[in-house]
Amino acid sequence: MRLNSYLGEVINEVYLYSKYIFSYMSEDEGQPIVNAVDGVSLEIEKGEFVALLGHNGCGKSTVAKHLNAMLVPDKGKVFVDGDDTADEEKTLDIRKKVGLVLQNPDNQLVASVVEEDVAFGPENLGVEPSEIRRRVDDALKAVDMYDFRKDAPYKLSGGQKQRVAIAGILAMQPDCIVLDEPTAMLDPNGREEVMSTLLKLNKEKGITVVLITHYMDEAVLADRVIVMDSGKVLTEGTPDNVFSQVELLKKHRLDVPQATELVYRLIGCGAKIDKMPLDSDECVDLLMEVLK
Repeated sequence: MRLNSYLGEVINEVYLYSKYIFSYMSEDEGQPIVNAVDGVSLEIEKGEFVALLGHNGCGKSTVAKHLNAMLVPDKGKVFVDGDDTADEEKTLDIRKKVGLVLQNPDNQLVASVVEEDVAFGPENLGVEPSEIRRRVDDALKAVDMYDFRKDAPYKLSGGQKQRVAIAGILAMQPDCIVLDEPTAMLDPNGREEVMSTLLKLNKEKGITVVLITHYMDEAVLADRVIVMDSGKVLTEGTPDNVFSQVELLKKHRLDVPQATELVYRLIGCGAKIDKMPLDSDECVDLLMEVLK
């Protein structure tokens, strides 16, 4: 699906930013207005898994908040499935379509029992009780947390809490889930739990996923990677395409996957390798070829 974007002619279930700008005042008196996002133009299609990368303060979280109308642009337009986020009459519809999961799950868990927490969103949407029961059960099963439905959230691990937070969004039946560094506070096991859940939701349920992350090993699992710097899109493409641009990323003080870094250094030492691997399995295969 493509867009005739600048005129705002939007094809079904595509999320579009059209050369928009969002600014904020500096906390230091007398300092100029800062453009948190400056001229960003991109589109996210239904069913995509998109990873958004960049340093703290590069604008990626600001971009995410524009997707469900938590913020609206100072200039330009943001469309969600044809709805202009600046149209206040469309705000509720947009937030039904796009769910936002925060970094710290404790900031989103509001009830004393898991299933009650997941039911909170649908209840506020006025969903019928019988339908809420079905949605809660389906959402908890989708994130493999159904067996914990009677537990207190405080008893859960970090990864389990984050999965419950995702279930709470799923129960509102969004078309798209935006996650702002959901694994930043988790241990490796918790990170793996959350990423497995997101991949399952994307591949099996067709839910659009926009993942903001600092972890390169998470970004390589996406269909597309968008790299931001200083409020602008630095580069975007498939993980293969983006992480092959090692010099560009390093120039902007950004990391690459460990396997990519290893091969990049070997090439610098004279090794004849014509592809950058994204994970350890690809790296081993490439090195075996070199050693033949």
